[in-house]
Amino acid sequence: MGRPPLNKDTRLCISLAGRPSNIGTRFHNHLYEVLGLDFLYKAFTTTDIGAAIGGVRALGIRGCSVSMPFKQDVLDLVDEVEPSARIINAVNTIVNDDGHLTASNTDYLAVQRLIDQYGLEPDRSVMVLGSGGMASAVGAAFRDRGFATGTVVARNETTGRALAERLGYDYAAEVGSRSAEVIVNVTPIGMAGGPEERQQAFDADTIAQAHTVFDVVATPAETPLITAARQAGVAVITGAEVVALQAAEQFERYTGVRPTPEQVAEASAISRRD
Repeated sequence: MGRPPLNKDTRLCISLAGRPSNIGTRFHNHLYEVLGLDFLYKAFTTTDIGAAIGGVRALGIRGCSVSMPFKQDVLDLVDEVEPSARIINAVNTIVNDDGHLTASNTDYLAVQRLIDQYGLEPDRSVMVLGSGGMASAVGAAFRDRGFATGTVVARNETTGRALAERLGYDYAAEVGSRSAEVIVNVTPIGMAGGPEERQQAFDADTIAQAHTVFDVVATPAETPLITAARQAGVAVITGAEVVALQAAEQFERYTGVRPTPEQVAEASAISRRD
């Protein structure tokens, strides 16, 4: 179909992240092209989140994706916070309706969809490694799907204990000899370009005792943890799946158009090309 030529009425959507990537830019712009939508998507970083969100409002930027480390900072900068973000005290999506900014969390919604899609039963125990905004989204998604037995593992005792308390889960400073049927990495361990790129978030014994290994790291999709789990014959859920589902939800909120699963899969594949 093809996107219309850029013009004064082209609507802009952006992302704000501490470490911007090309994933969202490629994903959204590909779908604009396929669906013939007069939109443009661009990634940004900032050292002044207040001014950046003020710009979203003042310039009529239609949508804004929010990533680390801004997910909690923007809560006080918007006009309305939907339950998906209020529950976990973290935002990843802002929609601008004529200057009225509404915040939500499509990470939370995406994780719930994956729990349902993979048929994870709520009587299974879950262990969440991490205590930041995304860990809050993941933990709340499991809790709200009925997973009552869980542990939050975090080196930061203050944020780790606080998250565990909110979820009604146990807290531990390290994995140690602990195990769970569903283990989830929600830290940068294994992220491409980071200092822990080649490290594995859980050891071999912990992986072997799990029913499902879930790594929220999006780049690369095949993290050291996912590779180790596959080799051990353990079921996996990848960060690439989370990103695709949450981005599709964002796309619909920004444009009013829901891409087909096939279009989402194609956009996701294109977003990861070197």
